[in-house]
Amino acid sequence: MSLKQWEKKVLKAHGAAARVAEIEDELRLAAGLTALREQAGLSQRELAKRIGVSQPRVAAIEQARNVTIDVLEQYVDAIGGRLEVNVVKGKRKIPLLRVVS
Repeated sequence: MSLKQWEKKVLKAHGAAARVAEIEDELRLAAGLTALREQAGLSQRELAKRIGVSQPRVAAIEQARNVTIDVLEQYVDAIGGRLEVNVVKGKRKIPLLRVVS
């Protein structure tokens, strides 16, 4: 059985496609936060000092699936950014939240 065949078989299982999508979202968030921090030239320890938490807490934030808006706001503010939350519906982009620090 090829890898492609195995993948199709696994994805046919009840709930598998939804779980794969969840995992992809988790990885996208983690990779995005880590990339933003690294682009800002900060280590986890340096970012932790700016936010007022421990380095392990920053690592947990970067790996977490359910990060609160407040935590994201602190994280983004500490790297010099501004948090915006939008809903995309078709071609429309509807702003829900724009945090001004």
